[in-house]
Amino acid sequence: MFESLSDKLQTVFQRLRGKGRVTETDVNEAMREVRLALLEADVNFKIVKDFVGRVRERAVGVDVLESLSPVQQVVKIVNEELIELLGGESGTLAMAATPPTVIMLCGLQGSGKTTLAGKLAVWFRKQGLKPLMVACDIYRPAAIKQLQVLGAQVDTPVFTLPEELEKSPPPP
Repeated sequence: MFESLSDKLQTVFQRLRGKGRVTETDVNEAMREVRLALLEADVNFKIVKDFVGRVRERAVGVDVLESLSPVQQVVKIVNEELIELLGGESGTLAMAATPPTVIMLCGLQGSGKTTLAGKLAVWFRKQGLKPLMVACDIYRPAAIKQLQVLGAQVDTPVFTLPEELEKSPPPP
């Protein structure tokens, strides 16, 4: 999702870069594209509306329209507002006082859970920890194999249930 959104935002700002001076009309067109990109990324309409309004308000100010690099100013404003929208500051991952620390990743199919699990495993290993990934999606046929392949790629063990348990019918 973030890659697609990032690509669309890059396209919007490349169009702005081609202009010698950014006008309020240019900012409005860019904000329309940003709004569409966010909505296509399934961001809530009210959040998109508020976000675009804040960016537009800041971007059409005199400091931006008359600055030496207005496009960079607009990009900076969008970046700052996205950071604020996503929580404002980076947090830390709370670790259990006594191992293991369990992290459960939940989300829709294709939302990036398996990829995030691999990235977390690499990050934990760099921290000197020994991560273990556990295959819990027993209903999607290739989910376990997908996690095992990723585990091999990032040199992280993957726990799975024996095959006879994997084939049990789903609960009522």
